[in-house]
Amino acid sequence: MKKDRRNLTGEFKAKVALEALSERKTIAQLAEEYDLQPNQIVTEKSIV
Repeated sequence: MKKDRRNLTGEFKAKVALEALSERKTIAQLAEEYDLQPNQIVTEKSIV
């Protein structure tokens, strides 16, 4: 069965990036919490 791709809103991306910048949790912890790949978090973090 094919899994549909998720469309992440800019608001959600900003929320995750700001949490990554605060460094309260590791990238791995955030990736697990938000069900994202660590590379996605690092990319959004670098944009902010």
